[in-house]
Amino acid sequence: MMRASEKLRAQGSVCKKIRVSIRTGMFNPDQTKYANGALVQLPYPTNDVRLMTQYATEAVSRIFRPGFRYSKAEVLLMDICQPGEFTDDLFAVNQPVSSDRLMAALDSINGKWGRGTLRTGSVPVTPDWGMRREQGSLRLQIARSYDRVAAETSI
Repeated sequence: MMRASEKLRAQGSVCKKIRVSIRTGMFNPDQTKYANGALVQLPYPTNDVRLMTQYATEAVSRIFRPGFRYSKAEVLLMDICQPGEFTDDLFAVNQPVSSDRLMAALDSINGKWGRGTLRTGSVPVTPDWGMRREQGSLRLQIARSYDRVAAETSI
């Protein structure tokens, strides 16, 4: 969600709906198959990562079934528009200005100190479901070792 909301803010956009879907692997005939998705209407068009994460997490909790070996999760932002493009009703709630300032500060810090420096509390620092990278090419392994050395020696 963090990266998707960053992209929305970078282009000055907001979204009105989020679709979350999960599924098990398709190619193992021995595993039980399961796929489901949920569409969430946000209370107002937003690019606030906190609100988007809250609603996406609630959607996943509705469709998640224990006991399955999930292989893919998708988040689709829908009804993307510019803040002045949509027509609200007279009593509709809008994204607070404080949210805009907070997201600008978040983007500024992550831009200066590296993506992922600040993130939502629901994302672990080292997730066990993270991408497996142990089978990278020799060139990639060398590049990572240079990055590690540079990170250790920089202030």
